[in-house]
Amino acid sequence: MAMKKGYKALLDEAMGQIETLPVAEAVKLHGDPDVVFVDLRDPRELEREGLVPGAFHAPRGMIEFWVDPESPYHKPIFASGKRFVLYCAAGWRSALTTKTLKDMGLDRVAHFDGGFGAWKAAGGPVEEKAPKPPKAAG
Repeated sequence: MAMKKGYKALLDEAMGQIETLPVAEAVKLHGDPDVVFVDLRDPRELEREGLVPGAFHAPRGMIEFWVDPESPYHKPIFASGKRFVLYCAAGWRSALTTKTLKDMGLDRVAHFDGGFGAWKAAGGPVEEKAPKPPKAAG
């Protein structure tokens, strides 16, 4: 079955409308108090690969609900007025999410090219993410 609009078309559309930072520029922004890195990957990816130190973890499936102040799941960090730099593993989820957040009205939002793989290759700092301990039975 042919899709009306496949992921490549969605990505091309997003890339034409969002700010994509070169990874070297993103690494330079790390530590800037006005910048919040947002990791969109799932928890297993974080445990396996690590994450940008100090990044805020917002799973891709929840971010629209966390950003919208009208939502019962709203996270105040997204109302901070800071600049948000999104990333995922390779830059696809972050491109689509950056466009969505921009469409929602979050102005200071960008993502970086190549995702976390490119971040590590560029020598960006990495923090280990410890797995959550299993819940006790009973």
